[in-house]
Amino acid sequence: MTEFLTPRPLAAGDRVGEFRCGQEQLDAWLRGRARGNERSGASRAMVSVTREGRVAGYYCLSSSSIVRDLAPAGLAKQQPDPIPVVLLGRLAVDEEYAGRGLGASLLQHAVTRAIEAAEAIGIRAILVHAMMEHEVPFYERFGFTRFPGEERTLFLLLADVRATIA
Repeated sequence: MTEFLTPRPLAAGDRVGEFRCGQEQLDAWLRGRARGNERSGASRAMVSVTREGRVAGYYCLSSSSIVRDLAPAGLAKQQPDPIPVVLLGRLAVDEEYAGRGLGASLLQHAVTRAIEAAEAIGIRAILVHAMMEHEVPFYERFGFTRFPGEERTLFLLLADVRATIA
C-alpha cells in the first residue's frame, strides 16, 4: 500500500492549514489562493493526501503562452505566436514527507495531465519557473531544459514526453 493517495482535485475539506513545505510563498498560496483560483478558473490544484487526510503535496496547472521570438529554437520551430503551453505554477511537498518520492510522483502526474489536455487542445510544452535555484536540477532530472538567459525557467516538450513513453 502506498503512503500517499493518488493526486486529486483540491476539495473543500482538505487540511491545507497544516501544510508546510519550507517556502512560505508556496504554503500561503495553498492556504489563501488555491481555492479562489479554482473558482475563477485561473488554475487547477491537485493534492496528494495521506490516509489520514493531511495534504502531503500539491501542484497546480494553468494555461499560458510564450512569445515565439523569446522562445528557444527547439520550442519555437513551426509554432504559432504565441506558443501554447501548460504552466506548472506550483509544486510543493510538506517537509514531513520530503525525500519519499512524492515530488517526482506529483510531477509525473502533472505531466500526464498536460498530455491528456493536449489531446483536446494545442499544447507545445510544459513551462515551469523554479522558485529557487536549488530546485532546477530536480526538473532537469526529468528532462526539462533551461530557457536560454533565464536561470530558473525551464520547459519540457510534450513531443519528447510522448516519444519517451511510446
